Amino acid sequence: MTKQLEKATFAGGCFWCMVKPFDQWDGVHQVLSGYTGGHTANPTYEQVKAGATGHLEAVEIVYDPAVISYKTILDLYWQQIDPTDDGGQFQDRGDSYRTAIFYHTVEQEQLAQASKQELEESGKFQKPIVTRILPAAPFYPAEEYHQDFYKKNPDEYHADRVQSGRDEFIEAHWTEGNSKQ
Repeated sequence: MTKQLEKATFAGGCFWCMVKPFDQWDGVHQVLSGYTGGHTANPTYEQVKAGATGHLEAVEIVYDPAVISYKTILDLYWQQIDPTDDGGQFQDRGDSYRTAIFYHTVEQEQLAQASKQELEESGKFQKPIVTRILPAAPFYPAEEYHQDFYKKNPDEYHADRVQSGRDEFIEAHWTEGNSKQ
């Protein structure tokens, strides 16, 4: 019997910092860095970063829903971002670094909307939750040197996370849950 794998796609700022938190969980088969939500086919990193394509840096997660649920993946996602910042994430500024959940099914859309509402009602953040929930768009894998960056360049990855302020934010806002940063 063949496993029925599904996809989850999230934009959460710099994709280097969005791979490792998902990559380490049972049931996650692949986490690709890439670009989605724009209007140009096969964009390059330089084009996306320049803001010329409308794409966001994102990760596409291939997972086995019999092992890890989409709800669990959503919970992990929220714990990696500042959902109140519409100008980018941490040190990375600009539209290509904004947050978004790209749903692949009606069920994913419903779960994403419910999780956003739950977060809004939790009182965890003083400002409104601005993360968009959008239909999945074509996903273009980033250049090879961006894939698994945390494994290929552990020192640069660690320095970037420290410099960005992401870890401080996560620690300040999430006292429970994911510790696999």
